[in-house]
Amino acid sequence: MNKKVSTFQLILLSSFGAIGVGAVLIFALATAGGGGGGVSPVTVWGTFDGTAVKEVLRAAGEQDTRLSQVTYVQKDPSTFEADLANALASGTGPDIFILRGDEALYDANKIYPIPYATLSQSQFESTFVDASDVYLSPNGVLGLPIVVDPLVLYWDRDSLASAGIAQPPQYWDQLSFMAQTLTQKDQSGTIQKSGIALGTYANIGAAKDILATLIQQAGGTITTKNSSGTYVSGLSQGGATSKGAQGALAFYTEFANPSQSDYSWNNAQQDARQSFSGAELAMYVGYASEEPLIRAGNPNLNFAAAPIPEVRNSQNSIDGGVVYALAIPKNDPNLQSALTVAYLLAQPAVDSALAQAIGIAPARRDVLALGAPSTTPATIDASLFYNMALIVHTWADPNPQETATVFQAMIDDTESGAMQITDAIGQANQQIANLLDQAQAQSQSQ
Repeated sequence: MNKKVSTFQLILLSSFGAIGVGAVLIFALATAGGGGGGVSPVTVWGTFDGTAVKEVLRAAGEQDTRLSQVTYVQKDPSTFEADLANALASGTGPDIFILRGDEALYDANKIYPIPYATLSQSQFESTFVDASDVYLSPNGVLGLPIVVDPLVLYWDRDSLASAGIAQPPQYWDQLSFMAQTLTQKDQSGTIQKSGIALGTYANIGAAKDILATLIQQAGGTITTKNSSGTYVSGLSQGGATSKGAQGALAFYTEFANPSQSDYSWNNAQQDARQSFSGAELAMYVGYASEEPLIRAGNPNLNFAAAPIPEVRNSQNSIDGGVVYALAIPKNDPNLQSALTVAYLLAQPAVDSALAQAIGIAPARRDVLALGAPSTTPATIDASLFYNMALIVHTWADPNPQETATVFQAMIDDTESGAMQITDAIGQANQQIANLLDQAQAQSQSQ
């Protein structure tokens, strides 16, 4: 038996020790009709590494023969949505697909909602982290969450040490001060080495999620539900909510403003992650899943991950990130087998093994409560990722591609001076409101 199978079995045994909420989905599995018997072959599409997922499935299949019927197909993230839509339209789509949380509202019309009579909202919320709430629809659960990819702060130990800084910043005001200390410029003011990559959009991969996190940390909202349960845009609701969005946008863009003391980044810089890997950037906000990519870009880089900074004196800890779930296409001819497999894959043992194989955090509260497995590679800060997964906050995104354009315009127009902050936010608020109307109308028409 190879080492990976042994690892899975260790995780399996430890997961059985986490009863309580873990029993919720066992009950749900029985009510879904999957408590016994076999299943038909099931195909799962996703963008996670195929080798890692297939190894987990192989080991899981040795523990439960129903999972030996599962085939995983790795798809290109850049074409996944189009490939899925085309395949479903032609009747050649998967039985299960891995659904990003920010795609849940947009893809709702493609999905079979698990009825609340099978898995209630309270059971769902007791089992999965808060970030999973984006999968709760009026008609049922759109997906069974499996993993969370939180934002973290990567920091170059050598860069900070050279500046006499022993620890990464805990608060944003500390980060602002450190950016001044760490950023190096020539006599003409051109940035030679950056303290932090913030302030722009095009060359910061997580710019949208970073700004969304800042807005929520500052007390603002992006989308919210009104009294009738309909999603509405919350950027310009007035009062503290609007001030939160305004303060977050002002803070974010000041790092790209040459007139500000913490100016440390601009659109002329190369991609932020590449800059960090190349030791040309001291601190980088990115996803937990980027850790191996950074290491591969520079195996000699002496870096570590830390929690994303918070607003000083804030009452709540909030992080941003992406949650992933198992969703079943509506009208799937293999529905019963797909449901059974989805429930089995969302059980503690498999969820823990899958999260470890991918290198991020599980979405189940009971698995997170067990702590990071001792078998986690030393290069992965799983304990940090687990802790951050508990505080990831998501929002209902009506159309991820379109809202990316909205966020970019909000940042670029403010950074360039083309718009005042209040006008940029007001414009974004209206655009998101229109996209929400379109998404919810489409969902209701299906």
